[in-house]
Amino acid sequence: MEASALLVAGLIVALFAVFTVLRAVRIVPQARARNVERLGRYHRTLQPGLNVVIPYIDRVYPVIDLREQVVSFKPQPVITEDNLVVEIDTVLYFQVTDPRAAAYEIANYLQAVEQLTVTTLRNVVGSMDLEKALTSRDTINSQLRGVLDEATGKWGLRVNRVEIKAIDPPQSIKDAMEKQMRAERDKRAAILGAEGQRQAQILTAEGDKQSAVLRAEGNRTAEILKAEGQSRAIDEVFQAVHRNDPDPKLLAYQYLQALPQLAQGSGSTFWVIPSEVTSALQGVSRAFSEALPQSSATRERSSDDRAAQKAADDTAQAAEAAAEALADAAKADASGALPADPLAGGG
Repeated sequence: MEASALLVAGLIVALFAVFTVLRAVRIVPQARARNVERLGRYHRTLQPGLNVVIPYIDRVYPVIDLREQVVSFKPQPVITEDNLVVEIDTVLYFQVTDPRAAAYEIANYLQAVEQLTVTTLRNVVGSMDLEKALTSRDTINSQLRGVLDEATGKWGLRVNRVEIKAIDPPQSIKDAMEKQMRAERDKRAAILGAEGQRQAQILTAEGDKQSAVLRAEGNRTAEILKAEGQSRAIDEVFQAVHRNDPDPKLLAYQYLQALPQLAQGSGSTFWVIPSEVTSALQGVSRAFSEALPQSSATRERSSDDRAAQKAADDTAQAAEAAAEALADAAKADASGALPADPLAGGG
């Protein structure tokens, strides 16, 4: 009976010893820390690794994470300088640098950081209008970080970054901003369209100008070439006439040959016989009734006298026939077939 009691007592003592050893040995993970109080006062901070404390005298507090932490706060209403309420969502990056201060200088450092962020954000954004607040996120972030880092330093915290995730203005402001953006886009589109049309008109005008210049240059070159051709033709005719030494009789014959062409016009209703026709006929008759004087060209072709004489006879007959035709036409005019012209006649 006593043996069994002693066995039970030994088991109890062994269990108590094992429990005491377990309470005396504490293992702290890497990048963690635990505060130790001895008899109600702060004694030390346990470092990562194996640590030994005095059981039932030292009190070990929960683990404090020393890594950088990310905390996202819910959107907070903030009033801007132009009296508009906006919802601002922030993200805070901080790290515990002093576990003792984080445990004894502030009761709940997460709640304290959140409330300090909200109040600082309202002070910073409250001095800006809506447009400036929407375009000055970097300025707001830097001001928040400066204030938070200064205030949380005594709490054993270090604020690394403060980021604003979103700034949500009221729905009416969103609608107005959307209309403004749409108007700006329409304005830019109209400006670009006008610029494109203006550039197209300029290019078209330049093309028309160049084509007109080229067309004018082509016409000028064509007229110059045509004039040069006519000049050369007239010069050749003039030189040929002077080389053959023409006399008035030949000119009279050419005049008679040109007369029928005067009546070939489609709008001619009557033909006025010039007074020089009779004189021309007389000159042609004398030219073929008399012996033609030999020019230098005629003398050079003396071997063809017979052919020339025959051609002269034929020409004389043609001239007489033309004279008779003209005489008949004059008689017809005199008899009233056509109205008489005071300028017509034998002169």
